[in-house]
Amino acid sequence: MDVALKDLGDYVAGSLLNEVVDTDLVGDELCVTVRREGIVRVLTFLRDDVNTQFKQLMDVTAVDYPEREQRFEVVYHLLSLTHNRRIRVKTLTDEETPVPSVTTVFGSANWYEREAWDMYGVFFQDHPDLRRIMTDYGFEGHPLRKDFPLTGHVEVRYDEESKRVVYEPVKLSQEFRSFDFLSPWEGIQDVLPGDEKATGGGGED
Repeated sequence: MDVALKDLGDYVAGSLLNEVVDTDLVGDELCVTVRREGIVRVLTFLRDDVNTQFKQLMDVTAVDYPEREQRFEVVYHLLSLTHNRRIRVKTLTDEETPVPSVTTVFGSANWYEREAWDMYGVFFQDHPDLRRIMTDYGFEGHPLRKDFPLTGHVEVRYDEESKRVVYEPVKLSQEFRSFDFLSPWEGIQDVLPGDEKATGGGGED
């Protein structure tokens, strides 16, 4: 199977010399990294070429690496029922540079790209209706970015007096606690009940 996937990767790279940056086998799946500007051409080729026929787009998502200059990997998962294969296509972008929308290639990309925009803030150029899909329209930030605070910025509750839903700044019910993550044997300094038996003071012969 690895040989067949390697041959497929070589075929795709050889057919798209100006678009493909790298091919790699990750587990039992072929991963192809492509230039951002060529993503539409690559996915069109993978869909239509007789040797690939990846007719189904299963998912579009992103991965956040805040330490990188191009912090987002936009990931496309494709399925070929004809050849019983899957392929992962990746491209890189930052917080400001848009990625071309592939809704003209796969109609199912519409909501997937909206989700990636909502959760990560990846902008898709020429998307027909790029707006939030999982959070509220007034939501601040993008929740799956690694620098997004775990508490969020606002909390939502129903206000009985005004008879409506209101947004308020997050108020923690207790102070934030910092944990040292030591094991119980390292972190506990006090004598526990029963420890006196280990010294021979309370045990029986």
